[in-house]
Amino acid sequence: MEKRKRKERKREDRECAGREGKNQEKVSLEAGKKRLLELMGHKDYKPMKVKELAILLGVAREDRPALQEVLDALLSEGKLGLSKRGKYAPVENFLVKGTFIGNRKGFGFVAPEGLPGKEPGPDIYIGERDTSSAMDGDIVQTAILYGRRWGRNQNPEGKIVRILERAHREVVATYERSRHFGFAVPLDGRLGKDIFIPKEAAMEAQTGERVLVEITDYGNGRKNPEGRVTEILGQADDPGVDVLSVAKGYGFESEFPPGVLAEVKRIPEEVSEKEREGRRDLRGLATVTIDGADAKDLDDAITLSVENGIYRLGVHIADVSHYVKEGTAIDREALSRGTSVYLTDRVIPMLPKELSNGICSLNAGVPRLAFSCMMELDESGRLLNHEFVKSVICVDRRMTYTAVNGILSGDEKLSGEYEDFVPMFQNMRELSLVLRKRRQARGSIDFDFPESKIVLDEKGRVVDIKPYERNAATMLIEDFMLLANETAAEDFFWQDCPFVYRTHEKPDGEKIRELALLISNFGYHLKMGQEEIHPKELQKLLARIQDSPEEALISRLTLRSMKRAEYQTECVGHFGLAARYYCHFTSPIRRYPDLQIHRIMTEWLAGTLSDRRKGHYEEILPGVCRQCSLKERRADEAEREVEKMKKCQYMAEHIGEVFEGVVSGVTGWGMYVELPNTVEGMVSLSSLGGDYYEYDQDRHCLTGVSTGRIYSLGQRLRVRVASVDTAGCTIDYEVEEEDGQGQL
Repeated sequence: MEKRKRKERKREDRECAGREGKNQEKVSLEAGKKRLLELMGHKDYKPMKVKELAILLGVAREDRPALQEVLDALLSEGKLGLSKRGKYAPVENFLVKGTFIGNRKGFGFVAPEGLPGKEPGPDIYIGERDTSSAMDGDIVQTAILYGRRWGRNQNPEGKIVRILERAHREVVATYERSRHFGFAVPLDGRLGKDIFIPKEAAMEAQTGERVLVEITDYGNGRKNPEGRVTEILGQADDPGVDVLSVAKGYGFESEFPPGVLAEVKRIPEEVSEKEREGRRDLRGLATVTIDGADAKDLDDAITLSVENGIYRLGVHIADVSHYVKEGTAIDREALSRGTSVYLTDRVIPMLPKELSNGICSLNAGVPRLAFSCMMELDESGRLLNHEFVKSVICVDRRMTYTAVNGILSGDEKLSGEYEDFVPMFQNMRELSLVLRKRRQARGSIDFDFPESKIVLDEKGRVVDIKPYERNAATMLIEDFMLLANETAAEDFFWQDCPFVYRTHEKPDGEKIRELALLISNFGYHLKMGQEEIHPKELQKLLARIQDSPEEALISRLTLRSMKRAEYQTECVGHFGLAARYYCHFTSPIRRYPDLQIHRIMTEWLAGTLSDRRKGHYEEILPGVCRQCSLKERRADEAEREVEKMKKCQYMAEHIGEVFEGVVSGVTGWGMYVELPNTVEGMVSLSSLGGDYYEYDQDRHCLTGVSTGRIYSLGQRLRVRVASVDTAGCTIDYEVEEEDGQGQL
């Protein structure tokens, strides 16, 4: 018995000694970390290597591994940074500012901001445990974790240490109710964690309802964010709730604030005699509007006559600036919105409908105030003379693209119905062709690939998706608007006025080289100068692919290789149009930059654009440009999201059906296939049975190791709809075997 007790005491002594040793090691490590942080936090500290730190701290050579262990621990915790030369300093010296890009699986990337004159570095991989409370779109500061492994695709790995700016104050989510609390699951899976909702903050929301949630606490890496329900949108499958959810998620509101509505009530519903004073009366000219059949905000009208080979073209734009004065509640709201948003079954207007569909809209049969661009052109389309005038007009006919195209195609019934206007429409087509030819001669790029036309029933369900193709009527209006926009930009550039230009900068040389490599797979080539390409080269490419099977694909690849157009105060030209001067003058009902331009032009015409007013515009226009470019981008994103959502809903009704398509993209995890109705889906590598496929990044193809089968860009395939995730907006196809590999 005594012998057993002695053994137990010895074992307890050893365990106690072991615990003490470990505690001492832990204390030693913590003490070392504290000492190093104090040293590096001193104002006189300069970044040092391990050897320099060891000498400064008096660490013996045999003890340097322990010092390295302390440094590695601080690196892994994101408290220190390591330079390329191996020098250590507080992490603040190495923080990278950028935008967090979330992923539905929990991890994400930070896209760094570039320093002036320098390109930004590679995206930084952020593991799920290192995202802190960041949500997709947040502006963050990130520490590079040099002590960690490198992330996917050789991206450096980092840890978010500070969130500088939140991208989301409100989130659209699906509510899940429990007895004492609830959770809101964001529709956008990239936003990360579910949001905790206290029972008293749920507004009696029920499980399955779409809700708008205001975030009250963003939480942290361990704690979920917390919020309160501010609006119940309805059940997810209720008609229109899907589109409403997207609109709310992007911050687009259909309703206008009370102050705006109060101002609207004071605006007359008809043009008064007094308002016509001092304006050029153009009501005697034969005038038409040409728009889509469902358009209600008509902001441009056309007059045209031909005499002795001279075209006299009038582009008459709604004079919104007469009703929406700078600094009013309506104006502030219009700037906040920046643009009207078109989401399949609804329009979220920039201006209240009393203006956009009423007094500002160029409706037929009633006098309307306009800002007119009167132009004279010769038979070659050369602009001989022009004049901008404030006018009063009266539209004679409200025409649709379909009707005008029918007349130009020889439809006898339509030609009889609009007999008095047929000669004018024929002259319009004639001038349109001349202008288009002239624009093409200078190198203007014309992307003529089909866009989606989504047909809905009265409950918002998709009944058909088809390509929306341009016709002679849409193109002639486009040509006349482009001409008026260029004329306004060039005129006021030479007036040396503060102005808002629509700019499109030259594409990056690297992206054009990538495009050249891609299209070489189809036998096409691009001629480049030193790091630059002329728009004429891209125009020639689009001409060569016209009516080919790969036309739509290469057109999209070309478009993706170019920079995004935006608004600027500097006139740097428009690459896509090959135009030295360009602005947006023709749509002030639905675009704020056009309204802003009208104000400047009005003051200049009236002789009231003083130096003080010029100074005022020079001060505010950079902010206007930033705001409008941002809102336009968000509107485009929302429109694409709704379109993608509706396409998924449509294809969910066609699971198991077989369609013909073309390979529109190839990646390391599969290939994308686009159908003639513009619906794109993924064929995953895992679904390509019978072989192992390797991805050739240079040739953009997948090759079977055993069979030698090749799937490449532009290849035509028969695919079967395998599955549709309407929540995640993804469509999966499977190749329908035919001739060995589904090829047509």
